Amino acid sequence: MTGKQPFWKTRTLEAMSGAEWESLCDGCGLCCLNKLEDEDTGEIAFTDSACKLLDLGTCRCSDYANRRQFVPDCVKLTPGKLAGIRWLPESCAYRLVAEGRDLPWWHPLVSGDPESVHRAGISARGRAVPETGIALEDLPDRIVDWVRPGGAIGRRPRDAD
Repeated sequence: MTGKQPFWKTRTLEAMSGAEWESLCDGCGLCCLNKLEDEDTGEIAFTDSACKLLDLGTCRCSDYANRRQFVPDCVKLTPGKLAGIRWLPESCAYRLVAEGRDLPWWHPLVSGDPESVHRAGISARGRAVPETGIALEDLPDRIVDWVRPGGAIGRRPRDAD
């Protein structure tokens, strides 16, 4: 089989254009979930509580261009920062490409369909709730096991159905 290889297989993250870099985001919304870090172990746990700017229907930021004005601690991913970010899920395309791995079948750049990430059950759609109204002290009760940093996405807990 001959043909042109996709850009994520032929360019480094640093060499990608802005549009290529942005297109790596699969729209899962998992990076926009609130996370807790255990002070003793450094373990990171995801909650089902999503950033106030995450559109829970599309799993995209509702004000991406201005997000840091409203959420100052929002992390802007760059190739240089990736190695130091431990909380990106294993399914994250930025992480996959940085580690020299290919994108999965459900990634919109592979499937050609932005809904494939949701149909594959890889996104926060239908699982996350808005952080608005959730007290910080209640976040430990909202830890989920359907996404883990550095680990594959698991199944939704039975009691959440």
